[in-house]
Amino acid sequence: MATLYYDLGSPYAYLSVERATAVVGTAPRLQPVLAGAIFNHRGHGSWGHTEARAVNQAEIEARAVRHGLPPIQWPPGWPPNTLQAMRAIVWAQQAHGAGDTFARIAFRAAFAEGADLGDLAVLTDIADRAGLPAAELAEGIADPDVKSQLRAATDAAIAVGVRGVPTLALPDGRLLFGDDRLEEAAFPPSTPGR
Repeated sequence: MATLYYDLGSPYAYLSVERATAVVGTAPRLQPVLAGAIFNHRGHGSWGHTEARAVNQAEIEARAVRHGLPPIQWPPGWPPNTLQAMRAIVWAQQAHGAGDTFARIAFRAAFAEGADLGDLAVLTDIADRAGLPAAELAEGIADPDVKSQLRAATDAAIAVGVRGVPTLALPDGRLLFGDDRLEEAAFPPSTPGR
C-alpha cells in the first residue's frame, strides 16, 4: 500500500489528498508529519515565505479548478502554524480511529473555506464535524503520547528520505515528492538501459 505524507498547512498536500485515490487507484495510507521539522532538517523553510509565493498560489488555484475542486480560499495569515492541527489528527486517529476523516475535513476547511487551522476553535469545530467528542480535543492534543507519536512519525519520514510534503511513498520504494508527481504512481519504475 502506498503512503501519502502530508501536513495540513500545505495546499499541495491538500490537492494530493483529494486526488490520490483516483490517481493511484486505491486509497493510500495517510501519514501526518510536521513539514516545519522536515524544513528544519533540510535547512530551509516554506516557499510561502518567499518571492515565489504569488506564482505558486496562482498555480495551486489553477490546479484546483483543473481537478474539479472548490476554488481555493487562502486562510488568513497563511501559512499557519499547524502544530496543534497535526496533533489533533494524531489524537483523532489514536483515540477514535478517525485521523483520515479529521484530516480531510480540516484540509477542506482550510483551503475550500479559508479557515485558520492555527485557531483552536476552528480545530474544535472540525472535530465536531468529524463526529468526534470536540470537548476532548484540547486535552487530547496536549497528551505527551500524541506529541511523541507525531514527532516519531516525522523522524521516521525523514529517515526514509521524505524531503517535503506531499510525498507519496510507493511499495516499490519510490518517493514521489510533490502533487505534480502523483500521476507517476500509476506507472512502474523505468528499467535502466531501456
